[in-house]
Amino acid sequence: MDQNETYHYHVMRRAIDAIDAAADNQVSLGDLAEQMQMSPAHFQRTFSQWVGVSPKRYQQYLTLGHAKSLLRDRFTTLETAQSVGLSGSGRLHDLFIRWEAMTPGDYANDGEPLTIHWGWFPSAFGPALVMGTTRGICGIAFAAETGEEAAMIDMTNRWPKAQFVEAPGVIAHWAMAALGQKGATQLHLMGAPFQIKVWEALLRIPTGHVTTYSEIAQSIGSPKAVRAVGTAVGRNPISLLIPCHRALRKSGALGGYHWGLPVKRAILAWESARADAAP
Repeated sequence: MDQNETYHYHVMRRAIDAIDAAADNQVSLGDLAEQMQMSPAHFQRTFSQWVGVSPKRYQQYLTLGHAKSLLRDRFTTLETAQSVGLSGSGRLHDLFIRWEAMTPGDYANDGEPLTIHWGWFPSAFGPALVMGTTRGICGIAFAAETGEEAAMIDMTNRWPKAQFVEAPGVIAHWAMAALGQKGATQLHLMGAPFQIKVWEALLRIPTGHVTTYSEIAQSIGSPKAVRAVGTAVGRNPISLLIPCHRALRKSGALGGYHWGLPVKRAILAWESARADAAP
């Protein structure tokens, strides 16, 4: 990511924070531009290019009722979904994901003897901690709500016997593709067999659509395991790419999100805006 792109990431992140802080009150273009220390015309152009819609339009996607409208209008039946939702103009980027899972035996060994490389990268939703093995990305954590130290502790505790090496350059090509640039990335899913079944179901939810915890349970052949599904969704280590943010409660409520509900709401709004702006 070049210096100009990094700058725009930070500007847009601050703009999204300002919009989100206003809750259901619209923030004027002039006020947003002033907070970003940009002219209204430059800010409007930059925001629209980066998000896909105008700041005014984007604010409509951040309203508290947006999740309910998604559930009403864009509910996905996983058993019949044909699109895996991993590429195309409705995504944050054109991205193809190839994934493989670790064996149950490797999982039982708590990550031993894996070497996991990690680094911090800018994202639309705050600082992102990305971790990966030689096989692909195994973790993405957002620290905007939790803080960087808590995010690091959370992720390293998932694989306590692995060796963690700070080496952002090793995984940068995957991380940048995952977080905004065009390109390809790979995933290395590291979890119990039931968890991986749930995460695989999440991968079938198309961009801009949502489903429910009970629907996921039904699709994996465990209709009574709604609570266990919810736990597995919450333990998803690869935020954004395995879209646990697209799982809602039947009522349309957001439910939980491991990295903070403001982040979940922002991701859903971002994806919806991009999907609706696509030709």
